[in-house]
Amino acid sequence: MLATARTTAAEIAAVGNGSESERSQSEAAQRGYRVLTEKAVLSSDFTQEVFDNLWQCWPEALRGKAEAASNDERREMAFARYGLTPRPDDPKKPLQYVVDNAGNWTMNCFSCHGGTVYGKPFAGAPNNRFALQTLTEEVRRTKFKLGKSLSRMDVGSLVIPLGTTNGTTNAVVFGMGLMSQRDEELNIIPSAPRQFVHHDMDAPAWWNFHKKPYLYIDGFAQKGHRGLMQFMMIPENGRDFFVNHEDDFRDVYAYISSLRPPEYPGKINSGMAEQGRVVFEQKCAECHGTYGNSEPYPNRRIPLENIGTDSVRLTALEVAGRQKYARSWFANANEKDEQTTVVDPDGYVAPALDGIWASAPYLHNGSVPTLWHLLNPSERPTVWRPLNQQLDPEKVGLTIKVEEKAPITELDAALRRSYFDTRRFGKGNAGHDYPEELSDAQKRAVLEYLKTL
Repeated sequence: MLATARTTAAEIAAVGNGSESERSQSEAAQRGYRVLTEKAVLSSDFTQEVFDNLWQCWPEALRGKAEAASNDERREMAFARYGLTPRPDDPKKPLQYVVDNAGNWTMNCFSCHGGTVYGKPFAGAPNNRFALQTLTEEVRRTKFKLGKSLSRMDVGSLVIPLGTTNGTTNAVVFGMGLMSQRDEELNIIPSAPRQFVHHDMDAPAWWNFHKKPYLYIDGFAQKGHRGLMQFMMIPENGRDFFVNHEDDFRDVYAYISSLRPPEYPGKINSGMAEQGRVVFEQKCAECHGTYGNSEPYPNRRIPLENIGTDSVRLTALEVAGRQKYARSWFANANEKDEQTTVVDPDGYVAPALDGIWASAPYLHNGSVPTLWHLLNPSERPTVWRPLNQQLDPEKVGLTIKVEEKAPITELDAALRRSYFDTRRFGKGNAGHDYPEELSDAQKRAVLEYLKTL
């Protein structure tokens, strides 16, 4: 129910068959979904008028198609260009933005954590098509044409890159920058601009949130509802704003905890999958856990020298920043519930793999397009781009084209940013070489097993 983001009165009533605790959690989860989709906790990014006129900034060929299209067709074209998906309960509105009755659009958490599973909208799926940088640039140009005021995002993106590849964002630096303007109790303080190590991240699937005791790929922050509120630290939101919205984010926490992954839609060779399970439990389960039983998720952090994946994410967040977070309001719900913060992690946490087939691309920076490439490190492409939203049934992941290089002079920013170049800073696809010790037959079996998770 919640995984498809539907929230109707009938569904809320349906929880009456469960225990009082289950009903309470389900109702909290429903409220959490409504907070995300209906309550703006940031200042507005743009208006409906601006969105409706974005097509006039598109490249000539696309602009011509948009001019000849109906309003509904033009909206679909805009959704496709920017990686937006329709809300299941209100298809004219995007899942990724709160759109109020006055036509104000305000980004929400689904911008990164609500996308599609190979073309089918799915709340909680990583948004591997989100084109935030392109959207913001074209919003800014449209506002200039219409004589509209610029927003914080329009101005901030001139100095802080929002994401260099569609489907990834500079999200860690967003949080670092916002926290640098606050004290530990979240009071706004004057602070000189800081230099940050900009790098793109691939958003994790929300459907594994219920398993994870800690947040983020390095697992440095113990999870809690307050930690989910970090991206609300815009100057318009003073300290009281966080205190007054704490109950809202308790509900958001319940919503995210309720999500579960979709089931693989194709055929699975059960015999081969069983062979893969045996190999997986022998070779992979120590870090990633076991599935189909009550075994706990190990939440194991693998030292960087062993995992060998791109190091930029780990080193970009400094120890001092982690220490400040540990002392902050976010990590201290009350005196009896002080959270644990790992201020100097040495690597990345091996993620739970439920729904792994549905969360391409892979590694924390989104540099590996399919599970086959993850299991065959020497075959990972240096430069690639997705061709469409269809599942590659053989390699299990994105359907891609391998390219010699990414275009530099391509005028269409959305197209240029669809190329993933693993030679760029923070985008390396090396590491996680453990599958190299498996035979080709074992790799094929493990790939079949991963479809079942």
